[in-house]
Amino acid sequence: MASSMKQRALLAIAVLFLAAASWGQKPPIVEQMAKTYGLDSFGQIDAIRYTFNIPAFKLSRTWTWEPKADRVTYEGKDKDGKPVKVTYVRSQLASQPDNVKKEIDPGFINDQYWLILPFHIAWDAANVEDKGPQKVPGGKGSARHVVVKYTSDVGYTPGDTWELYVGSDNRIQKMVFHHGGTAKPSLVDATWEGYKKAGPLLFSTDHHGTADGHPVQIFFTDIAVKVAGSDNWMNAQ
Repeated sequence: MASSMKQRALLAIAVLFLAAASWGQKPPIVEQMAKTYGLDSFGQIDAIRYTFNIPAFKLSRTWTWEPKADRVTYEGKDKDGKPVKVTYVRSQLASQPDNVKKEIDPGFINDQYWLILPFHIAWDAANVEDKGPQKVPGGKGSARHVVVKYTSDVGYTPGDTWELYVGSDNRIQKMVFHHGGTAKPSLVDATWEGYKKAGPLLFSTDHHGTADGHPVQIFFTDIAVKVAGSDNWMNAQ
């Protein structure tokens, strides 16, 4: 349910140590959102741990991501339901087994996009349009309507579009996701709520809505970050 591409991840890594991103070609709301979620502190992060859950799909995936090392550890189940634990370096993905390349890493990118989408909007070569205040679909009041679209030649599912409804606090309140490819679900409409902080980063941990018209809940558990110079995990609260 998310765009993905190795080159995007590499772009993300390339900006980890910058004090600020280059905002010149994107509307100001991109910087405002990214900073609200803690982008200025992302260079301090040595590791992020989290579990991505979709009960309706009986899906639960646990990840430990070390951005500076470009290293990912996955704990979960394979397509046959057998327990799996694997660690790999994303820059060496081509040398990994097919299950890592075709199943695990796409899962990592999907789940990571849900976790840190505001950062990707700042990092990625996506087209961003600020359409100003509009009524929140299916909700109350209005919010800033921000449309993020990836081009047709980028991603595992090129042409993905994210419609975000952003409050005056620069937090996402609602999201409508349109798949650019043939993958399902093709349309996801979900809230962004359950906000918690882990160290310097802000996360939305709970998303309620529909996937192709069917009720769905997507949520994160066990979010924690480890900052440079510390061996201790800082849990989201």
